[in-house]
Parts: sequence; C-alpha cells; structure tokens
Amino acid sequence: MKILIEKLRQFAEKRDWNQFHSPKNLVMALSAEVGELTEIFQWLTEKQSSSLSPEKHRKVKEEIGDIQIYLARLSDRIGIDPIEAAMEKIKINEQKYPVEKSKGSAKKYTELNK
Repeated sequence: MKILIEKLRQFAEKRDWNQFHSPKNLVMALSAEVGELTEIFQWLTEKQSSSLSPEKHRKVKEEIGDIQIYLARLSDRIGIDPIEAAMEKIKINEQKYPVEKSKGSAKKYTELNK
C-alpha cells in the first residue's frame, strides 16, 4: 500500500494536481466512483452479480482501481494509514459482532441482542 501511495503522490505532484486533491474533492471523486461501480450491479440478479460477463468484469476491475486510487490519495492527504485503519476497524467489528451472536445473521450490531 505504501508503494501505491508513493506512486500516486508522485503522479499527482508531476502534474501539479495537489491543488485539486483536497480531502473534500477526493471524497467527492471517491463517491462518484463508488456510484459508477454501483451502477454496474444495479439491475443484476444475485446470481448475475456473482457471474459477471468478461466485459462487466473488466468494468468492475476498472472501477475498483479508481476507488482504490482515490481512497489511497485521500488517506495520504489526511495522514491516515488505510491498512492500519482497516485493521483497527476489524478489531472494533469483532467486538460489535461476536461470532456467537452474529454467525449467519445480517442484523446490525444494535439488533443482535433483541
């Protein structure tokens, strides 16, 4: 991840794009890319979403790449290590969703005790 972040930092610096890569703008761009990914899956059945055509698979791969790029740039610009943040969030989720209460359930953690 550090290599990707450094490569993206250099890419933006060479093009003088840091002036455009404010956290606000990066979040907006990230949201737009997630919307583009969502659009690919929007009207697919559950089965279709698990067995994409080669063309849809290629489009999904591109959108995931775009999402990763914007997330990495945002993380870099605000000084958050995204891997560390994800690992910390997993620990939090382990507490919110203990196996004995959440296994096989799609309930939100606030609903697990009801």
